[in-house]
Amino acid sequence: MSDASAPITVVVGYQSKTINTVTAGTLLRSLGYLEKRLGPRYRVVWQDYSTGAPITAEMVAGKIDIGSMGDYPMLINGSRNQEFGDGRTKLVAATGYNLRGALNMVVVDPKSPIHTLADLAGKRISASVGSAGHGTTVHALDRAGVGGFRIQNQVPAVGASALQSGTVDALGQFVAWPGQLVFAGQARLLYDGAELNLPTWHGVVVRERYANDHPEVLDAFLHSLVDATNYLNSNPMQAALTVAKETKLPAEVVYLYNGPNGMVTFDTTLRPELRYALEQDVPFLASIGNIKRLDLNAFWDASHISAIGGSTGIAKISGTDPVCGIPVTDPAKAGEVWVDGTTTRPAANPGCLLKQIAGAGKVKAAYVPSTDTGTRWFADKSFWVWDGEYLPFSTEEGARRHLAAHPSARLVSYSDALRGSR
Repeated sequence: MSDASAPITVVVGYQSKTINTVTAGTLLRSLGYLEKRLGPRYRVVWQDYSTGAPITAEMVAGKIDIGSMGDYPMLINGSRNQEFGDGRTKLVAATGYNLRGALNMVVVDPKSPIHTLADLAGKRISASVGSAGHGTTVHALDRAGVGGFRIQNQVPAVGASALQSGTVDALGQFVAWPGQLVFAGQARLLYDGAELNLPTWHGVVVRERYANDHPEVLDAFLHSLVDATNYLNSNPMQAALTVAKETKLPAEVVYLYNGPNGMVTFDTTLRPELRYALEQDVPFLASIGNIKRLDLNAFWDASHISAIGGSTGIAKISGTDPVCGIPVTDPAKAGEVWVDGTTTRPAANPGCLLKQIAGAGKVKAAYVPSTDTGTRWFADKSFWVWDGEYLPFSTEEGARRHLAAHPSARLVSYSDALRGSR
C-alpha cells in the first residue's frame, strides 16, 4: 500500500550549458519557480546532461519525466518513446529558437588554412551525431556540394579538445560551444547556421503517462517555464549573469545568446515555423538511422501551452545611442557595447558601435548583427568591410560574397575599422 504522505517526485532532465534551454533548466532551477509552485508535497529532482541523447534514453526507461532538448533530439525522443518507451512522450512547449538557424555553427582553429565550406572536402569534422549541430553541418556541406568529409561522433567537450589538438579539422556544434570557443580565441567561425534559413530550436517534452497521472505537475512546470521566460526577457543581463555563475560559462558568451536582440528568441509558443522545421529535419534523421518511424501529429501537442497563454515581451535593444545621439530603431543594425559593470550601451548601427568602442578604450564585449544573416556576433571577432560605411559579417565567406558583389568595397581589419571610425 502506497504512503499517501510520501512526496510526489518529478525528475527533470536538462542541459545546463545549452543556452537555448535555460528557461526550462539552469535559470528555472536557480529561480526556484517550479518548487514554489508545487510546494512541499512535491520533490523536484534535476538531472544535468551535456546533450539531449541521454535524456531521451532515461525517458525511454521511465526515469526522467520532463526534459528539454534541441529539435533533432526531440524528434529522436518522440520516435524512440513511440517505439520502445513505457508510453509516448509529448512535445508541449518551446524554450527558445532562431528562425534562421544561427544557433548551430561550424568553427575551425583560428590559424587553420580552411576559410570556406569548400575547404572542408575530405576533412575530419567533429559533431554529436543526431544533434542539430550535426544536421546543420551536413545540410550546409550538401547544399554547397562538398563531399568526402568524415564526421567523427563526439560530445561537444571532446570535440572542442579535438579541434585544439588538431585531431579534427572543424567542429559543428550547437549553442553555446561555437560562441564560447571563438570568444576564448580557440576557434574562428567558418559557417553561420543562419545561412540555411531554417529554424532551429529547443523545447520541452513530457512522458505522456506521467502527464496523465500528474497533470498538476505539468501545469506547474509550464507556468514556471513562462515565468522564467518572462524574467529573462525583462532582465536579460541579470539572467545572463545567473546562468554564467551556474554554468561557469563566461558572462559575455551567455549574453551573446541571451541578451536583447540575442541569437536566441526566448518564447514558449509552439509556432507553425517550428513545426515546419521538424518536418524538414525528419528525412535527415531517418537517413542516418536515428528515426525509424514517428507520428508527428501524436507527438506535437500545443494544447497545454496554448491554454496557459505562453510568454510575452521578447527582449529588444532600445534607447538612444550615447555617442551618435540617435534612437535605436532598426534591429538589423542595432548593437550593444558592454564596457564594465552590469549595464550595456545601445548602438544604433555598426558605425556608431565602432565610435563607442574607440572612445571607451577597453570593453568587456561588443555585439553587432551580421550584415548578411542578422546573427548577433562579437564585434572584435567579426569580419569588417568598408563600403561607404562599416559593415560587419560573422564569417569571412560572407564578407567575401559582399566584396564580389560590390567591387569598390574592401576588407578591413577590426583595428583599422576602429581607427577609421574616430
